[in-house]
Amino acid sequence: SGVEPIFGVCFVRKNILDNDELVEVNPCFESIAKQEGFYSEDLIKRIAAAGSLKDFPEVPDRIKRLFVCAHDITPEWHVRMQAAFQEYTHNAVSKTVNFPKTATKEDVRKVYMLAYQLGCKGVTIYRDGSRDAQVLNKMPEKPDKTAQKPQPKIRERKSRPRVLKGRTIKVETGCGTLYVTINEDESGFFELFNTMGKAGGCAASQSEAIGRLVSLAWRSGIPTEEIVKQLSGISCHKQVGVGKNKVSSCADAIARAIKEYTDLAWKRPEEMPFFMRGACIVCGGQLEPEGGCFVCRSCGYSDCS
Repeated sequence: SGVEPIFGVCFVRKNILDNDELVEVNPCFESIAKQEGFYSEDLIKRIAAAGSLKDFPEVPDRIKRLFVCAHDITPEWHVRMQAAFQEYTHNAVSKTVNFPKTATKEDVRKVYMLAYQLGCKGVTIYRDGSRDAQVLNKMPEKPDKTAQKPQPKIRERKSRPRVLKGRTIKVETGCGTLYVTINEDESGFFELFNTMGKAGGCAASQSEAIGRLVSLAWRSGIPTEEIVKQLSGISCHKQVGVGKNKVSSCADAIARAIKEYTDLAWKRPEEMPFFMRGACIVCGGQLEPEGGCFVCRSCGYSDCS
């Protein structure tokens, strides 16, 4: 069904079944290594960490040529091998071009263009480490126990001012109406509160817990885009909406509210809807846009000064 080289003579499968880790050794390589007399458990572990045989003098060159692994082959020759089979195959040929972590956009572009020029019906690329959960992995090297462990860097969390400004965004969820309140200080997002309409129980308590954790993350300097990434797409059995308007859980709804607030924050003041301009924080008068700022005609306050 495909023309793939072996990923490695020894590697680790992760993120499968119940998140088990399975160490796999190529049975042909293991058999030959034992017959040739260079097999050892230590060698297998070192090969697994390296992901290739090329830097191991213990392994004869004639054996290395038999067990060329996916990352030993340059992207160009991955494509040329696929093209050689494509010439005599009506269907597309299953083939993955394995890139190292250092691969660039230009490296990827060259592969797609070469595949097109050589007549391949399709091409697949994979850059090592491009997904958080990767199935095939090199075996991690054991840390040096003699080395001093680096001490975790602890950020000093900001204390809460007495007064903060913010907005509340209404989001419909499968558990009911969720009101997400986001407050900010002079440097950006500071805290988040979630109120679950008339609903109580688990939905309300979990939403409150998410709000506390998001607030802690903001005060500790965690980027907002990372928070949105972690909350987006989490699913539960109660979902509302379809397509791009689908809200898959309360966590997903909170991520959407943060994203909506972020999008609004990037708008110029004069582009904001009238009802979002608020009142003067000094005298309570109506704020009006002027020169890219909001000013109060009653007391002269400007949010740019």
